[in-house]
Amino acid sequence: MPADDRLIVALDVPNVVQGLDLVSRIGEAAGFYKIGLGMLTGGGLALANELKHEQGKRVFLDMKLFDIGATIEAAVRGLAQYDLDFLTVHGDPQVVSAAATGKGGTGLKILAVTILTSLDRADLDANLIRPGDIHEITLERAARALAAGADGVIASPQEAAMIRALPEARGKLIVTPGVRPAGAASGDQKRIATPHQAISDGADHIVVGRPIWQAPDPAAAARVVIAELPAQVWDFSSENLGLSQSRIPK
Repeated sequence: MPADDRLIVALDVPNVVQGLDLVSRIGEAAGFYKIGLGMLTGGGLALANELKHEQGKRVFLDMKLFDIGATIEAAVRGLAQYDLDFLTVHGDPQVVSAAATGKGGTGLKILAVTILTSLDRADLDANLIRPGDIHEITLERAARALAAGADGVIASPQEAAMIRALPEARGKLIVTPGVRPAGAASGDQKRIATPHQAISDGADHIVVGRPIWQAPDPAAAARVVIAELPAQVWDFSSENLGLSQSRIPK
């Protein structure tokens, strides 16, 4: 039975050796993996290449790039050569636009980070982010990033339904970290939801890390998450996208 690629497993381990071991332990239970900054100096790009081209997995490179336009364009152009699936950049329009230029005609999907799921309003205040409801700021950042050329956005599952209703989100991807299976600890995430809720609210993919890789049996833990996903997905062919989107069987 093929893995359900709506689940992206975060390989939040220190190096490529532990990453390969974890993927081996998960086996056929998952087929889509996220590699982040924490593994960059531990062979993260080598692992991405191995998973994509030797093992046939899908790969999400979570770099959250942020710099001047020329640097972003050059960095994305280089990373696009790896033929990976997703790459994150910060959701500032000028960053997104440069990344979209850098990927060129490749199949790499640029995902814009809106507001990190580990942040709440108090954190935004400490970072001198303008006053306002965190969900509304996330929604506005998502709209601007999509208009600037992002293929999708990273947002908490609590904002997924609002973003899915945006005209700019038509046919775009929504990927939600901060997802925890029913009964799991929230850890350092502050805006969370269950797998079922995140997908039901419009997310295309959920990212789950610790509840899987910290489990005694990561494959079984991945299957538990997949079992919580709804058996229906969003129908992007509908002409009536919005809060009342129609769905089709998976």
